[in-house]
Amino acid sequence: MKKALPVLVVILLCAGGWYWWSSQHDSANTDATSGGAASATEVAVMTVQSQTINYKQELPGRVAPYRQSQVRPQVDGIVTVRLFEEGADVEKGQQLYQIDDARYKAALNSAIADLNSAKASVKSIQAREKRYKDLVKIDAVSAQEYDDVKAELDQANAAIAVAQAAVDVAEVNLGYTKVYAPISGRISRSFVTEGALVTANQAQQLAVITQLNPVYIDMQQSGTDAMYLRLRMADKGTVPVKLMADETTKTEYTHTGTLKFSEVTVDETTGAVALRALMPNPEGVLLPGLFVRATLDMGESEVLLVPQRATTRTAEGGLSVMVVDENNQAQAKEITVEQAFEDSWIISEGLQEGDVVIVVGYQKIAPGAQVSTVPWEKKSSAAPEITSGKE
Repeated sequence: MKKALPVLVVILLCAGGWYWWSSQHDSANTDATSGGAASATEVAVMTVQSQTINYKQELPGRVAPYRQSQVRPQVDGIVTVRLFEEGADVEKGQQLYQIDDARYKAALNSAIADLNSAKASVKSIQAREKRYKDLVKIDAVSAQEYDDVKAELDQANAAIAVAQAAVDVAEVNLGYTKVYAPISGRISRSFVTEGALVTANQAQQLAVITQLNPVYIDMQQSGTDAMYLRLRMADKGTVPVKLMADETTKTEYTHTGTLKFSEVTVDETTGAVALRALMPNPEGVLLPGLFVRATLDMGESEVLLVPQRATTRTAEGGLSVMVVDENNQAQAKEITVEQAFEDSWIISEGLQEGDVVIVVGYQKIAPGAQVSTVPWEKKSSAAPEITSGKE
């Protein structure tokens, strides 16, 4: 019995050692398996491809008249008649007001009488000058008397010129008693009534005429975007402009305008550049002062797009993305963007067609991490963008 005891102890020790080694080996295998699975993080990716986009830019704008003229009196007098209907369309040259012309007719008649008198005086002096010219040849009159007659004739001719100028001024003033429309357009309400006294230098205009077809759309654009716009205008020549007639229903204005003007300087206060588009307005729907939303059609371009949500800011303030290399490892890449397009960036440097960009899940990994990829699909924010059975 004493001899069997050491053998039993040896057997028990061997069995315990084998059990310990077996449990440690299984644990190591389990850890290796679970560690390998955990090292490959699942992310949603997209492959960068060249896309054709129709770039449009929306800007707030305000309607401005193509032409606007203030109707003002150019002589003093009492308004006797208003000859237009307020708010109606008027034509260039149409008479709008009549100012009392009695004294201007009298002034014209007086000037004409003075002119006729001066002309009669000239005829008399001309006859005397002709007679003296013949007499001076036979020494019947002195040369001094002849020179005096010629000087008198010159003064009479000068008086005719002055009298003619007075007639011209009187005719102009008489013509100004009829106030005409300087341009065609829609006239405002009348700011004076019949019987009102008007003067040539008064501050108050009689009425305002506004040409409503076409109209201008004045807009403001940031200096950076204006630089891109100028490049597009250089390539295309013209930039079509559309208006949103009703922002609630997203109804577009039926006519299309063109961008005609871009300011040559940037406003130092706002950092913006003034733009002006010419818009047809045959129905007169667009009224000066109305706020609108304009859409500039910049045309089609071949670009590389990356969702803005896939980018992060670097410490220097630039943008970077995480890409997946051929070994299924995540790598950080800095990118340079041209500008935004909807919810994406237009890439100018840093990525090439065919690069695989991580859109969702890059926050959970570091550069060099092993990843497993699933295609990214653009969905609503309520729906999950990665479907996985792992917790």
